[in-house]
Amino acid sequence: MNPVQEKGPSPTWYVVTMFALMGLGTLIILSNYVTLLPGSPSNSWLLIGLAGIAAGFAMTLNYR
Repeated sequence: MNPVQEKGPSPTWYVVTMFALMGLGTLIILSNYVTLLPGSPSNSWLLIGLAGIAAGFAMTLNYR
């Protein structure tokens, strides 16, 4: 039996969270390089943005 049929589609909140993390991570990285964030440009902001993007992409593994 197909696992997608057993579990059903992903809930709306999951999809919104997935794309929000990726979008927010991208926004943080862009804001870091145009110096809109306090203390920017900083590697800390870059890592926070990359972590957000990575978390969003990791969520795609469970997307149905």
